[in-house]
Amino acid sequence: MVGLHWMVRMKRWAQNPPSWGRVKFVFAIVFACILLYAYEYFYGWPDFLSVNNNGRVRAPKL
Repeated sequence: MVGLHWMVRMKRWAQNPPSWGRVKFVFAIVFACILLYAYEYFYGWPDFLSVNNNGRVRAPKL
């Protein structure tokens, strides 16, 4: 009954819509995610953010 739960949430959201500030905040987050995706798509993943383990997994030394 997951669908029923979401229908109740949508009903509550329609009765008490979020403030304009919260709507702008959510759109800003979505826009930032789209920008990050577009940057990664066109320019690729930066090398300094990649982990170089050469395919080997090593146990930590104790």
